[in-house]
Amino acid sequence: MIGKDRIFTILNGILKKSPAEQTEAVFLGTSSGQTRFANSYIHQNAYESSIRIFFRAVVGKKIGVVSTSSMLKDDLNSALLNAYNIAMNQCENPDFTELPSQAVYQRVKSHYSETAKFTPMQRAHKIKMIFNKATKQHLTVAGRFFTSELEVAVVNTNGIEAYQPLTSAAVNVTIMGDNSSGYAEGLSRDVRKIKFDRIAETATQKCLDSANPIEITPGKYNVILEPKAVAEIIEWMNYTGFGAKRLEEGTSFLSNRAGKKVMGENISIYDDGLDPDGLPMPFDFEGVPKRKVVFVKKGLAGNAVYDTINANRAGVKSTGHALTPDSSGETFSLNTFVAGAKNSLSSMISKTEKGILVTRFHYVNGMLDTRKALMTGMTRDGTFLIKKGKIVSGIKNLRFTESMLRAFSQVKMISRDRQAINTWWSDVGCIVAPTMLITGFNFSGKTEF
Repeated sequence: MIGKDRIFTILNGILKKSPAEQTEAVFLGTSSGQTRFANSYIHQNAYESSIRIFFRAVVGKKIGVVSTSSMLKDDLNSALLNAYNIAMNQCENPDFTELPSQAVYQRVKSHYSETAKFTPMQRAHKIKMIFNKATKQHLTVAGRFFTSELEVAVVNTNGIEAYQPLTSAAVNVTIMGDNSSGYAEGLSRDVRKIKFDRIAETATQKCLDSANPIEITPGKYNVILEPKAVAEIIEWMNYTGFGAKRLEEGTSFLSNRAGKKVMGENISIYDDGLDPDGLPMPFDFEGVPKRKVVFVKKGLAGNAVYDTINANRAGVKSTGHALTPDSSGETFSLNTFVAGAKNSLSSMISKTEKGILVTRFHYVNGMLDTRKALMTGMTRDGTFLIKKGKIVSGIKNLRFTESMLRAFSQVKMISRDRQAINTWWSDVGCIVAPTMLITGFNFSGKTEF
């Protein structure tokens, strides 16, 4: 940890020398450790510490961006000067007005010293417990356990000074038998809140219950999607539908549909960077405070997420969803939630006469038809047949091809419990999803495994 005061002192000292009309600095400092394991052996321990500093220089409506991984004063000054020279030789961006101004941020708890100080030996002890549980059943374990500490700071010449320390811990476990596998994961800013025994038990039981899977005919089935499967769908909808650029281009399923029905009235999807049930982060990479954005409210199409430039173009205010300065104008929901209801997984299973339970998807392609949120992908690590309200067998993996607008219009039950699901951006956010029971979900192909 470098610390807020030192970061602000360094960055403000550099910005004071900027020849540009407006200048911004974004600091990212990361320290992370990970333990990888396979065949019930730890095969890798790794530690990485890095920094990256972006400078965005503005001359009129011309913008230049440069990054550096050095904290040396000469290197910082050189990077800033390069950003200025790039700006001088750029075309004007007609949608730019000015960098954000000074703001007030809501305080959120996002840093836990227990996570930051978690050692490789502590990770190994947790992993060994999972190994022991699987070995008793003659199963093998693979996966990853990751802990990280991050500092984010944004400073600009218009008065922005934003700083947030963050920690995160994530573990994913796949337990494998001769012809089956089971998956479970955990995610939290506080490593003490991850229930390693439950993760081990869940993955082990899924592997045992899906042994000797049977083959079933593809077609439309009632399906129970667990949170990891729901989150995979939501992540693709995020890529293709929740950002301002996609909305403007007309490729989003939200485009030109504001206030219109796009899903069932029991579906609400939103972004909330301050919700402690996720991984809270109070501001974006421009230093703009995060605002709650509702993408779908009770089935009706809502809004998208904006940074300052996209917001200027659309005539609205930034929602606090700018990515790092090298993101080419993309915006993204980093704290995505699907609203829960009042049901449980057990009640969904008991009310399913014939159906399929899906633990998770993989190899999903959400680009088939983004206006319909049409996707295809495979089931993985625990796919089960349900008959007369009970899980009766594991089944061989299936391919689905389905419009998620149609699927989310046919959701009959949603769980009360939701799970924070790990993503590639889990230092600064995650997806929080419930379990869903969907009728008539289309499985278009089968596998031999």
